Amino acid sequence: MVEIFDNIKKIYHFDAPCEELTDHIEFFSESSPEETDRHAAGRKFTVKMFPSWTPTFWINLGTAYKLKLGKQDYMIRPEEDILLLRDSVAVRHNLPTDHIFTVKFFPGGLEAILGINQVQFTGKPFDLRNVLPDRLIQEVKKQLTFDQRKQLLENFFLLNYHRQNKKNYYRQLVSDSIKIYAAGNMNYNTSQVAERLFLGSKTINRYFNTVVGTAPKRYFSILRARTALTAYVADRWAFHPVDFGYHDSSHFYKEVIKFTGQKLSDHHQNVRFLPRIIPTPAIVLPKIQQ
Repeated sequence: MVEIFDNIKKIYHFDAPCEELTDHIEFFSESSPEETDRHAAGRKFTVKMFPSWTPTFWINLGTAYKLKLGKQDYMIRPEEDILLLRDSVAVRHNLPTDHIFTVKFFPGGLEAILGINQVQFTGKPFDLRNVLPDRLIQEVKKQLTFDQRKQLLENFFLLNYHRQNKKNYYRQLVSDSIKIYAAGNMNYNTSQVAERLFLGSKTINRYFNTVVGTAPKRYFSILRARTALTAYVADRWAFHPVDFGYHDSSHFYKEVIKFTGQKLSDHHQNVRFLPRIIPTPAIVLPKIQQ
């Protein structure tokens, strides 16, 4: 399964966070054994996910699994729980016995709730026990249902969020920048976004590298590619590249290859993914600095 091209969400249960945390947490999710079995029929399969720069907790409720980040392979044992920044392509090798509970944050969300900057998490999985208390993780694993696990973590997040009790100026400007970029049909460049916040290009670059860990130009490019490709796969007949800031179909096509490493024609077996006209064309987890 390949993210965006395939509906990887169908093998998970999803739920949104409470209203107070919606600016910082995208979703809670958990593997669905029934849907996984229906998809895999007892066989191994992989799930490929593209970069998003969104810190994500993976709490392991099942057996060991293999994770590939870039060119590096990691074996995650049953007792290991990890944090991923999702700054590179990630491929998880799924087994019928897999069972993962996930919390996906928006950029800067980890800092807003727990006071931990995400920039340090590039390139590899990190031991989740350096972010969450081990006792809390074990309590999450003991719960019998998805809703109970979600509620336990959400209560912890809310408690810490209230303790923070302050707005980080850098983080707020990054959040505002992303909203401005999206509201402008993803047509603005970095300088234009900066102008609307009365900032200089150097300043907005510094803020993004401080909060997100990458430059705004790169982040905006990833956000646009993910959003546009999702819309295209959902309904290719209603899709117009200019609605997402692309000059034309050729520009969009080239950006898809750059983002996914794949041609849209690679998915020709799924007819609905084809455009009407195609241009030619044992892991050691590192410590975390808090």
